[in-house]
Amino acid sequence: MPLPHSPYEIASWAKTVVQPDYHVKIDNNYYSVPYDYIKCTVDVRVTRNIIEVFYKNIRIASHKRSNKSAGDFSTIPDHMPRDHRKYASFDKEFILEWGATSGPSTLLTIERILESYPTEKQGLKSTYALMKLADKYSIERIERACERALSYTPRPKLKSIQTILKTGHDKLPLEETGKQMNTQKNDNAYGFTRGAAYYGGNHNDN
Repeated sequence: MPLPHSPYEIASWAKTVVQPDYHVKIDNNYYSVPYDYIKCTVDVRVTRNIIEVFYKNIRIASHKRSNKSAGDFSTIPDHMPRDHRKYASFDKEFILEWGATSGPSTLLTIERILESYPTEKQGLKSTYALMKLADKYSIERIERACERALSYTPRPKLKSIQTILKTGHDKLPLEETGKQMNTQKNDNAYGFTRGAAYYGGNHNDN
């Protein structure tokens, strides 16, 4: 009997659900599958070098296993919805150009977010999430939400903008919210912390 052409690899299996961003999470890293399988339960075969994803015993994706400890994304462009593929070559130049066309507050927010991370890749991940919010809420609302966030702090975070959009505070006149913020500052020396809590956060000063 002839020997196999490649050495046998020990494999483990896991069952998981495809996330809304058409990735599965394995060992704190993320691997794409065709977007048609969003919310489907899949089986994942994990070896030392390869990640394979199966749906009803049919392999739907295969990736080289990441050697990063956490937070790495392996995304195959063909797995993306058509309107997402334009982001496949996503880099700093691309996101800054998008921010410039979206509005001055959006551009400034993107620059501040990129500056706040130790590596460009981490910052790009956060700014990509900001860009995806425009698909849900519109570019106009993103610009207003960024303007409002910048009125609270010179270095806004993605979570603050998400909260402003979710609660609809980007639709309120900026002056009206400013008065509410000033009132809360009188009650708490850490006015911005309380202000952020008012817009959907916890009432804990961390």
